[in-house]
Amino acid sequence: MTPAPYLRPRRLRATPALRELTRETRLHPRQLVLPMFVREGASEPVPIASMPGVVQHSTDSFRRALVEAAEAGIGGVMLFGVPTAKDARGSGADDPRGVLNAATAVAVAEVGDALVVQTDLCLDEFTDHGHCGVLDARGDVDNDATLERYAAMALAQAEAGSALLGLSGMMDGQVEAVRAALDDAGRSGTAILAYSAKYASAFYGPFREAVDSSLQGDRRTYQLDPGNAREGLREAELDVTEGADVVMVKPAGSYLDVLGALAATSPVPVWAYQVSGEYSMIEAAAAHGWIDRRRAVEESLLSIRRAGADAVLTYFATEVAAWLR
Repeated sequence: MTPAPYLRPRRLRATPALRELTRETRLHPRQLVLPMFVREGASEPVPIASMPGVVQHSTDSFRRALVEAAEAGIGGVMLFGVPTAKDARGSGADDPRGVLNAATAVAVAEVGDALVVQTDLCLDEFTDHGHCGVLDARGDVDNDATLERYAAMALAQAEAGSALLGLSGMMDGQVEAVRAALDDAGRSGTAILAYSAKYASAFYGPFREAVDSSLQGDRRTYQLDPGNAREGLREAELDVTEGADVVMVKPAGSYLDVLGALAATSPVPVWAYQVSGEYSMIEAAAAHGWIDRRRAVEESLLSIRRAGADAVLTYFATEVAAWLR
């Protein structure tokens, strides 16, 4: 039986122009944020084997990549430091001359008018045990002692010029502690991105290489269990109550249900992080000729946007922005 004319949705798929005109979700360069790694003392960029095309930057290559990102028109950069020395309390994290704070000042001077310069506020890159906080006498992460370190980091990063602090450590009360420290220091204009629904994921593997992680054990006592969706929404609600300006779901691709549910109810912008493992899977499959790389990259980001992300942190940011422009 031939369908009635009004039951033919294929009409709107008939030509490229029609498909483009009726597309519900789009990507824009300003919705993309590029994570960047800066290695202390590096004289040239250091390739990250598990993340083809991504490097630990030297100061010179960092400057060049910042300019390229700004010219591509992306929304911002998220900076991570790779220090040469680590200790139990992550002393380098709040050192004004430390790698991350020094890199932040460079980025602000270079592209601060064109991009939102953002910084990772977590201790894991700076501690010799690789955890996101300081440890107590039993070797467990001490939540409240860690908040004191986060407050010190926040002030150092704000002083270096960071416009938005990415609180990724998943400590209880971290947003409130950082917001109070910033406000008390006259830094009320510095915004907070809360990694609210950050899951204990297998997809962080390549990132550990990217930051030369010293992790001993795992982070399951503070990152969320992959089976828990409601808990992620509760964490985001608490972060908003404590003063978060933006909330985050991480990883993105495996948690689109959490992202969609959060985006439907959040009073603040919701972002998502397409993490290192998601990046590396696409690169590996494309290198073997198993998938069309560009289509896979675009589809993966479009799906994150379609689920409700207002912006996406992705290692593809600069490249995709160039495609879009």
